[in-house]
Amino acid sequence: MIGVLIVDDDFMVAKVHAGFVAALDGFEVVGTASSGAQALAEVGRLRPDLVLLDVYLPDMTGLDVLRRLRADGPPVDVIVISAARDVESIRSALHGGVLHYLVKPFDRRTFEARLRDYARLHGDLAQLDEAGQGDVDRMFGRARGGPQAGPVQTPKGITPETLELVRTALGEAGPDGLSATECSERTGLARVSARRYLEQLVTGQEADVRQRYGTAGRPERRFTLRSRTPRPGS
Repeated sequence: MIGVLIVDDDFMVAKVHAGFVAALDGFEVVGTASSGAQALAEVGRLRPDLVLLDVYLPDMTGLDVLRRLRADGPPVDVIVISAARDVESIRSALHGGVLHYLVKPFDRRTFEARLRDYARLHGDLAQLDEAGQGDVDRMFGRARGGPQAGPVQTPKGITPETLELVRTALGEAGPDGLSATECSERTGLARVSARRYLEQLVTGQEADVRQRYGTAGRPERRFTLRSRTPRPGS
């Protein structure tokens, strides 16, 4: 089992990435960290195989964390996951020996492909005593992964990570779905934000919305994923 430490100061993003990791066979989330100092401490305590490292952290940059890990930390593999697009950050990450650099926003398939590449690399290294050039070429190719998909295009104010969080919450709800208030409570989003993301799922034809009338007051709008929408008459 490959142990993964997720380092991100946005707890919702960390939660989404943890869900992605947990859904992959052979991976487990061993911990999360929201600051550079906590990340360094958790790497030393948990000894993960892989760190998913954000660049923007409150006390130091992820690149500072990377430099400290390489200077005196335990051996650990690192994939940077960040919105930082400047060339200097990418160059620093490469100099620090990261296996890959994922630019936010990205889709789930890209994320899973990079982790599966890592799992194959991890397995190859565990099985080989000596490597020929073909083995080395194959492993370095896996470390770098295939061509990266372009950024996911979403409307202004809608991030793919938060959209996935809301999608997951809606998928975990029963056949009655969720109201915006219930979605807010499950995800930690403000009610107005939860409603905006739910409506985006409806716009993208991933969810349906219907009115439910109570005994008094305004009708309640309830959202359900398409796959969970009850059939008429059921």
